[in-house]
Amino acid sequence: MKKTMLIGVLLAFSVVLSGCGDTEQKKEEKATSSEHEEHLDYGKQSDWKVESGKFQSPINIDTTKAVPMKDEGALDLNYNDKVLNQVDNGHSIQVNDEGIAEINGRQFELKQFHFHAKSEHTLDGEYYPLEVHFVNQSQAGRLAVIGVFFKEGKANPGFQAVLEHIKKGQESPSAESVDVASMLPDNRTYYHYLGSLTTPPLTENVEWYVMATPVEVSQQQIETFNTYYDGNNRKVQPLNGRSILKHEE
Repeated sequence: MKKTMLIGVLLAFSVVLSGCGDTEQKKEEKATSSEHEEHLDYGKQSDWKVESGKFQSPINIDTTKAVPMKDEGALDLNYNDKVLNQVDNGHSIQVNDEGIAEINGRQFELKQFHFHAKSEHTLDGEYYPLEVHFVNQSQAGRLAVIGVFFKEGKANPGFQAVLEHIKKGQESPSAESVDVASMLPDNRTYYHYLGSLTTPPLTENVEWYVMATPVEVSQQQIETFNTYYDGNNRKVQPLNGRSILKHEE
């Protein structure tokens, strides 16, 4: 009898342990599922939660209505070629990097740059195949994003280094050296306005500097990026009375 009871207790304990294992597995599966659900659905942008305000990004830049900037507006970008790493974060290819952006005499630190296809901003209603965003932050936490359009032309060495190290859905080491300057136009003429992040939480009070001169990338490079992302661009948002300033270099 004692032996039978002991076997029963052991079996019950085994079932409890088995149940705990199932619970942990379910928790793990749920976490993985939640992680996947956080990836943005660009087909359902109306479901995205806007934190606040009416000054959202991206916008259409009507060049005929841009107002000349009164400030000096100098833009000095010194970004590191030795980047930290890069990651396919589920809604873009993000390259984590460091460096300094001096904008109109104020200093910002580069945090990362990432890509959208097609472009998020439009210029006189026209899209470009790609747009890269260099995300910079001041010590006070203020964000300044430099936007650069990519157009079809000759191959771009910096973009190529990024493309060659993409690992779908995960973080990966970057190339030892990425020619970041090749993804920035030599001419520093830009359009400036106040807007928001273009992914949730869509926080406002972000300074935007959209370069007027596009950078060339090859058709093959565009096609390669499109195998990872093609349509990760937020829809153009209403201007709602905002001014667009233009700095001419």
